[in-house]
Amino acid sequence: MPKSKRSKIVSLTKTDKKGREGKDALFTAIREAVDTYSHIYTFSVENMRNTFLKDVRNDWKDSRFFFGRNRVMSKSLGESPEEEYRENLHHLSKSLTGNVGLLFTNHPLSYVQNYFSTFHQADFARAGCKATATVTIPAGPLKRGGEALE
Repeated sequence: MPKSKRSKIVSLTKTDKKGREGKDALFTAIREAVDTYSHIYTFSVENMRNTFLKDVRNDWKDSRFFFGRNRVMSKSLGESPEEEYRENLHHLSKSLTGNVGLLFTNHPLSYVQNYFSTFHQADFARAGCKATATVTIPAGPLKRGGEALE
């Protein structure tokens, strides 16, 4: 009897999964950052574009951003007072829910808040975004370069 073609798993992606090694690397990198930097901040993003994130990373070259599985990041910080890597880090791991990341830096809170409160990039809307302006097209023929289209 011929072999069934239904049982084959076909991967449509060209990237490999990070697996256990990627999680371990994130775990150790976060713990090394805790030792290196004096401040840790959590931040959330909405409609994040990669180009804008690159701009932020260029402005903060002396700091470190982490995006990863929230569960892995909270495990590396410690989820309880007994497991925490440093004192009171388990409080920070409780705030890792949703689309959030970690910022490790030596800059004070006032500098970080000032930067991110003034950082705004204009971009085209994505699906599901609410319109910020009302556009009215007047009745009549459409014009393109001074000539009416029919």
